Amino acid sequence: MPPSFDLSYRVCPTSPEAHLFTVELEIARPPAVELRLDLPAWIPGSYMIRDFARNLVAIEADDAQGPVPIEKLDKQTWRLPVRGGSVRVRWRVYAWDLSVRGAHLDTSHAYFNGAALLLRVADLVDRPCHIALAPPPGEGYADWRVATSLAPLEAEPYGFGTYRADDYEDLIDHPVEMGCFTLVPFAVRGMPHALAITGRHRADEGRLQRDLTKVCEQHAALFDELPLDRYLFLTTVVGDGYGGLEHRFSTSLLASRADLPGPGDEAPSEGYRRFLGLASHEYFHLWHVKRIRPRALAEADLSRETHTRLLWAFEGITSYYDDLALVRSGVIDERAYLELLAQGITRVLRTPGRLVQTLAESSFDAWTKLYKADENAPNAIVSYYAKGALVALALDLTMRLGTDGARSLDHLMRALWGRHGRTGIGVEERGIEALAEEVSGLDLGAFFAQALDSTEDLDLAPLLAGFGIELRLRPARGPKDQGGVGNGEPAPARPPPTLGVRLQPAGSEPILQNVLTGSAAERAGLAPGDTLIAIDGLRVTRDNLDGLLARFPEGAEVRVHAFRRDELIEVRARPLPAPADTCELALMSNVPPAAERRAAWLGRNG
Repeated sequence: MPPSFDLSYRVCPTSPEAHLFTVELEIARPPAVELRLDLPAWIPGSYMIRDFARNLVAIEADDAQGPVPIEKLDKQTWRLPVRGGSVRVRWRVYAWDLSVRGAHLDTSHAYFNGAALLLRVADLVDRPCHIALAPPPGEGYADWRVATSLAPLEAEPYGFGTYRADDYEDLIDHPVEMGCFTLVPFAVRGMPHALAITGRHRADEGRLQRDLTKVCEQHAALFDELPLDRYLFLTTVVGDGYGGLEHRFSTSLLASRADLPGPGDEAPSEGYRRFLGLASHEYFHLWHVKRIRPRALAEADLSRETHTRLLWAFEGITSYYDDLALVRSGVIDERAYLELLAQGITRVLRTPGRLVQTLAESSFDAWTKLYKADENAPNAIVSYYAKGALVALALDLTMRLGTDGARSLDHLMRALWGRHGRTGIGVEERGIEALAEEVSGLDLGAFFAQALDSTEDLDLAPLLAGFGIELRLRPARGPKDQGGVGNGEPAPARPPPTLGVRLQPAGSEPILQNVLTGSAAERAGLAPGDTLIAIDGLRVTRDNLDGLLARFPEGAEVRVHAFRRDELIEVRARPLPAPADTCELALMSNVPPAAERRAAWLGRNG
């Protein structure tokens, strides 16, 4: 071990068949007569207690005198005595969490986040360390490589070997992928970037390279600075999956393989737009979350929850810019962007919980509500991602209209970068609101009071009209209707009847996932988990529910049979007219100045 390092880790996927990592830690110069080691309870960027220590299956230690006794103090903390000289600790971790947050290991690949694997030494969290990454034993893994944004110490590019970290926070901020992956390199402002794809796929690598370059360049142009010397998109593709987690020099993505572009694809498909939006979202975080940070999270204790009301801004603003960057970069056209925007408005309007929980409360309670959403979640909470994006939209348009285009959300982001990103000074709980007023010169107190601390709906229609966009609301035309760009088709004369339920997305049976507040189903006594069997004696399937209900006149009573657990129940329901909660956006006549405002808003660099 190089003498400058007090901490030396070694990680090896020793048993892919049993999904076990073996980790070793040598502590060269213990700072006290007693050491305390622990694993984080949560990972930065994902606000839920995950108790990573539950996957640690065995731990032992020794020094020059032999075995060292280890005492477990709580669910994630261990104590061991120091008898002089270096101490070596070894432990095994079970890894079967195929997500962007934890660790996963099988015979096809190995992946881990440091928070899920690497013990922290209490008195040495600020010390630099090195970490050796080793392949699984056996010739069958000879073609495996390593993809990580860790700084190499003694390792070839994408090779096994030794890497370094500045401290424990840095150590756990670089996820690691081992295996056989496709590498798609590109550059942004001269800095090397790469997309590493794990999993079977037939993606158009050239298309990915071109489009990701454009999107990343757009974000860098917004801030006019790229504060890194390398960046890596670690992407695992599966049959059905979606998720991302940001890091300072990389991101982990989980995506459906069908969302990647295929050879010969022309306009971006809905799935590919979703993938590009995900990549755009996480890349924006390298400025906004990883360097511009809420003060509360900058000082976070990874052993317990850290509450902040600012997630609406850090995730919501990012959720606004992720799709905005796609149209500004030219990856999608204006019509496609308006379709995505309309679908975002529809998602919020179809959430009764928006009338119950404020956006500030949604941020503060993320640990126990959004991240632990249950069957009643749509009725009780609102997503700070989804509604936060609409607040960011409203703030941007308000600033543009109120200053005749002289100031916008772009100016606020650059001010945040200069004041907090470059300096590392955390953002205070009301800091973004105050800075928005300072940058714009507008009195935004009433705006933020409504947007953040009340449950009133945002009045987006007049704001969008100022940019030549008409917002219309109508009932859904069917279960797959999520809104979009208006095509002139009139709304149905009679809104279709509905029970006000959402079915579980997986499986063949029509099982109720959610029963919405005030709905016909709730009034009749149906509940989440019920399996619909028949309506007025006719069998219900996932595909024919709306068609069966449409046969009845308005206000008619229908018999509904369902299984609750293993008991057959019968209820009487009166389907209600579908609410006007589906958003359509349409371009108004291109009369200045609205068209000019829209061009300035959606054009390159905003």
